[in-house]
Amino acid sequence: MKIKIVVLLSLIGFTAFSQEKDTTVVFKKRVLESTEVDFLASYYNQNGSKSVVSGGIGSEKLTDIASNIVVNMPINDDATLTIDLGISAYSSASSSNINPFNSTGASGGGDDDDDDRISNNKVAAPASGPYGSPWQASSGASKSDQLTAISANYAHSSDSRDFIWNADVSFSNEYDYTSVGFGGGIATLFNEKNTELSLKANVYLDQWRPIYPTELHEYSIYGANFLNQGYFSGVTVLDQNGQSTTAYLPSAFKTIASVNRNSYSASVGFSQVVSKKLQLSFFFDVLQQQGLLSTPYHRIYFADKANYYIGQSQYINNYESASNSGVFKLADDIERLPDSRFKLPIGARLNYYINERFVLRTYYRFYSDNWDIQSHTASIELPIKVSDRFTVFPMYRYYTQTGSKYYAPYETHLSTEEFYTSDPDLATFDANQYGFGINYTDIFTGAKIWKLGLKNIDFRFNHYERSDNLKANIATIGFKFIMQ
Repeated sequence: MKIKIVVLLSLIGFTAFSQEKDTTVVFKKRVLESTEVDFLASYYNQNGSKSVVSGGIGSEKLTDIASNIVVNMPINDDATLTIDLGISAYSSASSSNINPFNSTGASGGGDDDDDDRISNNKVAAPASGPYGSPWQASSGASKSDQLTAISANYAHSSDSRDFIWNADVSFSNEYDYTSVGFGGGIATLFNEKNTELSLKANVYLDQWRPIYPTELHEYSIYGANFLNQGYFSGVTVLDQNGQSTTAYLPSAFKTIASVNRNSYSASVGFSQVVSKKLQLSFFFDVLQQQGLLSTPYHRIYFADKANYYIGQSQYINNYESASNSGVFKLADDIERLPDSRFKLPIGARLNYYINERFVLRTYYRFYSDNWDIQSHTASIELPIKVSDRFTVFPMYRYYTQTGSKYYAPYETHLSTEEFYTSDPDLATFDANQYGFGINYTDIFTGAKIWKLGLKNIDFRFNHYERSDNLKANIATIGFKFIMQ
């Protein structure tokens, strides 16, 4: 009988021990408890007067609408998979002028939409032939396009949650290029998880489908005799005095020999919880680009070359004014830049918890590259917790940069130079960005769509102004749901 009791007690003890072990496994905290789905949408519009498609002058009007769906799902207790699908559609007055020579449409005065007319409300008289203007949108196919991008990221955490590794792949496609990317990273936490050190690396392999300005495209097909063939058959070319001529010959132009561009990047990050209220983080990036780094449809006009036009001669003397609605200057060449670029950004973040109502978030980055561009970026954001559900956050961002050694404004480059661009993004300028945001959190995910409970809504609006007269507005809204 004693033996039976001992055996029984042993079995009970063993069972209890086994249950205790099983309980430990069952209640192990997952990296991600349930699937999260983000729906993001953004609206962007800009306007300016330094269109690079027109060699550094003209309308920069652009509108872009983008949407993203991001799904972050747990694979098991230790791993997650994130899928990001994005679609962006834009309409651009600038890129429409890759082929500005239309006898109808906005640049020909046949469109009754006056929104594309910057400062001139008068519709030009009909032309006898094709004509355009850098200040008005063309009706060509390049006025709009769509970008599609998809990426996937797999992340795995150790049992102790102090070591994480991830791998990612991406693909994007637009009318003139395709990009494939892959990479990964590791992160380790120590000092009771108050310190984090991370390392990331990525590779992007891009391939261009070069699109050239109409006049240079025709020259590449037919050679020196191109004015009598193709698009230019029966089309009158004008000189600076408005007289018919056959002297236009863009002999500096040659088609792009290589259409590949490869980008390599590595990043080191360090984050430290200094106290209950203060957190600091630093990053150091190294980026190298090789291949085609210029844009084939960006026009260049040389100061030491004669000017030639298509359109209405009465607008030639007023070409650089927004009142020019009837003539377009023929390009001397396209943008030419080196096939190598080295970039070095260094930055830091400081987050400080002031009290239960206020949090201070700051950011600074220094950037330098071997094209002689140096820049400084500084931003500040002050989230204000209005209630348990609502947070508002005003923000300000300042940016300044020196210009590239390859940049010169409209019609100031010389034909003897090896490299040249009139892209204002590579010029010297300052920029200010003001904005605010509103975040709503549904603490108990009471609002539901099917099996998705609403976690939060985030809305942001920013106004951007640059010292070269470029202005833009950006509005974004995001909805985060969790699977229930």
